[in-house]
This record gives sequence, structure tokens and C-alpha cells, in this order.
Amino acid sequence: MLLNFLSALGGVGLFLIGMLLLTDGLKALAGRHMREVLAGFTSTPLSGVATGAVTTAVIQSSSATTVAAVGFVASGLLTFPQALGVIFGANIGTTATGWLVAILGFKLDLGQVALPFVFLGAFLRIAFRGRIGLTGQAIAGFCLIFLGIEYMKDGLEAFEGVVTPTDFPPDTVAGRMQLVVIGALITAVTQSSSAGVAAALAALGAGAINFPQAAALVIGMNVGTTFTAVLATVGGGTMARRTGYSHVIYNVTTGIIALFLLGPFQSLVGPWLGKGDGQIALVAFHSAFNMLGVALILPFTRPFARLVELLVPQKGDDLTRSLDPLVLREPRVALGLAKQTVERISLAMSEHLRRKLGRSAVTGKAYEKDDLETAIRETRDYLYQAEVPKDDTELLDQVKNMFHILDHLGRLLYRCDQSARIKELSNDKRLKRLAVLLDEAARRHADPEDPKSCEVHLDRLRGMMRKQRKIWRERLITEAAIDTESAETVWGRLDALRWLHRVTYHLWRIRLHLNTLSVVDGGVTSSVEEARIDIAQD
Repeated sequence: MLLNFLSALGGVGLFLIGMLLLTDGLKALAGRHMREVLAGFTSTPLSGVATGAVTTAVIQSSSATTVAAVGFVASGLLTFPQALGVIFGANIGTTATGWLVAILGFKLDLGQVALPFVFLGAFLRIAFRGRIGLTGQAIAGFCLIFLGIEYMKDGLEAFEGVVTPTDFPPDTVAGRMQLVVIGALITAVTQSSSAGVAAALAALGAGAINFPQAAALVIGMNVGTTFTAVLATVGGGTMARRTGYSHVIYNVTTGIIALFLLGPFQSLVGPWLGKGDGQIALVAFHSAFNMLGVALILPFTRPFARLVELLVPQKGDDLTRSLDPLVLREPRVALGLAKQTVERISLAMSEHLRRKLGRSAVTGKAYEKDDLETAIRETRDYLYQAEVPKDDTELLDQVKNMFHILDHLGRLLYRCDQSARIKELSNDKRLKRLAVLLDEAARRHADPEDPKSCEVHLDRLRGMMRKQRKIWRERLITEAAIDTESAETVWGRLDALRWLHRVTYHLWRIRLHLNTLSVVDGGVTSSVEEARIDIAQD
């Protein structure tokens, strides 16, 4: 009996490993396409439900779908109500696993047939890289799921007649509530409602539990997924915590609806339960109460979103509000948020520079030096934590570009604090004219109509500043030598010229790297080249 229990336990383990391999393989294969589909087909909460359901069913990961939705809201591509549609749809999509298990695992009994395909998938994963290797991983994971089901069935069949429905809480209101709690705990421990549903299907097939008991367990497992959602939001940003609250409220509400639905559903499918179709009835019930829950809450998506927003108000700095730790395990989403944050800091820095120049009125929010320093540091730390694959050159180039931008932003902030040099600009009419040109360039950089044209303009201005710096250095030094100007005035103006040139240079490099980020397959200036250009400016 102990060996049979261990066999069932091992089957659960194989199922979980299979799910992990399948999910990771499909997520990597879907890649950018998954995010493009989510972003492109979620204009309303209803289309979000359909998109979330299909995406989750395809990639077998509601968490990946949810994380992508969180990232899109944080970046402004989706509204929170639209993201809620995706999250509700993901709940429906997770029921697809139950159908696969019930039909292929129990009706067709593919356990032994899957063995050669496990070898094939493992071979492809080891022998090849890229899409072929990932396809092999998904195949191996898919087949391990059915091997796990085979072991679960074999292990639980030995308990037939030994463990019966009478050994579980009775089919009463109190008994069903106990089973709901047990189901929730199973999901909380395994971190997979799919594994719990598979175990319930196996136990139902072995006669260890009856249909109402299995249904109550599945309701609990559906509610138990909220533990995973809440754990995932610990330490997360505002959107992550709103997502966690949404999961809890929605799944608990759906669970209550399912408990009321269980009696009528059992009466409806009663004639089929004695024909060996109990597993199909169970997954149908799982899908039915999730779909009913979505149908009931969908008309109230916007009020529901406002409720969650009241429960979880926006916190954190305006500049770095998009940097949600929840999406760090999805590098493309995380880097998209980091890119938006870098652009936001760049805009704030341009306005900070213009205020320091005092040349024109700036209507944007005024950020102090400490605010900007904190934003730069937090963005840099976020990029360090992003899990970027070492063989993904495109993402690595994006990270390098953003690090370059943050470096120039930091140095530009340092120069904006050099008040003596800035004050000197107003003491000479030539310096005043150059300061006006710099102010206009900063305004254009903050809101460029044509980013590439802005980059060219900044490069030309940087070249002109460098030329003026060389010409005026000779003049000023000559004036100092013949005592037509005091040494203090000469060195002050030289410092001001150097400041103008260096600030223009930083603006140009920031714009250049921002433009490179906007090109999907764009490269990045190498560190050696960056250093060479930097030295040339001195």
C-alpha cells in the first residue's frame, strides 16, 4: 500500500515537472507574439477575456498571461479594466488543462504511448537550440504530464474499496466547505491547480471520492490559485498588488457561485455519471462555473476596477511607478517598463536643465535633484535584476543602451548642480546666445517631433559648442595674458564654455541611445567606442 501511495505521489511530481517544462517551452516559443496578441486584441474587457482565455490555453500558464497584462497596464498600453478582462479570461484558459487530462489522460490512456516522445523531446532539447530545442522541451513536458497521470491512476487504483467517499467529509454544506478548504490547501502546497484537478480526476476514477466531493475539491483548488497570486505580488508594485486583490475577490466570489451551482449541475449530469463519464462532467463543471463567473462580473468590470483601485491606491514615485518587480521574470516586459521609465526620467531631466538655465517657462512637474538621483538609481537597480538571457543579443543591447542613458543622465544631473558655471552664462552676451541655443535644444529633446532629426540637431550643436570652446579658449587666454580681463573672469567663462559643451554632449548621447532603443534590431555603441567619443570631447 505504501508503494502505491508513493507511486501516486510520484505521479503528481511527474505531472508538475511536465507542466513546468511544457509551460516554459511554450512561453519561450510564444515570446513576443504572445505579448503582441495581448496588446493588440484587448481593446475592451470582453475581448480581453477571449484573448486571456486563448493565450492561457495555448501557453498553459495563467501567471505568464497575468504578468504580461500587469506590464502592459504599468506601461500604459492597457487600462486596468482591460487587464481585468485578460485576468478573468486566464481563469477560463486554465480549465483547458483539465479537458486535456480528462480526454487524453483518462479516456485515451496515453501514458505508455508518450514514452518514446519523452525521449524525442529530450533529444531535441539537448541536440538543438532555439525554436527546435524549445519545441522538444514542450513535447517532453507534454508527455510527462500523461506519464504522471498513469502513475497517479495506478497508485490510486490500489486504494479502490479501501478508501471510499465515506472516508471524506460528507455531502453536506459543512462537508463541502471542508472539501473546499482541502482543495485550496492542495493548490497552495503544489502551487498548481492543474495538478490538483488531475489528482481529483484520478481519485474520482478510482472511486475514492464521488462527484460532489470532487467538485467541491475543484472549487477549493480554483480558490487556492489566489494564494499563488498573492504570493507573487509580495514586494510588487501597485499593479501587481491590484492584480492580487482582483484574483482574490473574483475567485472567492466565483467559488461561492460554484457552491450554489453544484446541486443543479449534479442533477443535470446525473444520468451520465454512472456511465464512466464522471471525469468529463467534473471538468465541464470546472469550466462552467468559471465561465458563469466571468459572464456575471463582466458587465461590472469598470466599477470592480474602481473598487480595487480604491483598495490599492497608487504609490511610489511618479518617475519609477512603472518598475514593477512582478514582471522581472519576463525580461521583454520588464525592459519595456524600464525603457518607459528611462524616457520619463530623460524628459524630467530636460525640464530640470531648462529650469536651471532660467531661459523659458517650463510647465511640466518640477523634480528636485534628490528625486532624479533616486529615479536613476532605482532604474539602474531594476535593470540589474532583470533576468535577461545571455544569448539574447537584442535584449542585451537594449540593456546596454539604457545603462548608457542612465550614465549620461547621472552626469548631466551633476552638471546641473554647478550653479557657479550656470550663473556665469548671464555675464557675457556670447555665452547668453549659446545658452539660448542649449535651452531650445533641451526643449526639442524633451518633446521631439522627429527623434532622428533631433539627434542630428544635437550632434551639430555639440560640434558647434566644441568649436566655439576652442576658439574662445585662445581669445580668453590671450585676454588674460595682456590683462584686458581679470584671471577670475577668464577662468569663469572658460568653465562656462566647457559646461555648455559637456551638457550638449550628454543631451546628444542620451537622444542617440533613446533612438537606438526605438529600433527593434538596432545595435549599441560599444563601451570602447563610447569611451573614445567621450575622450574626444575633452
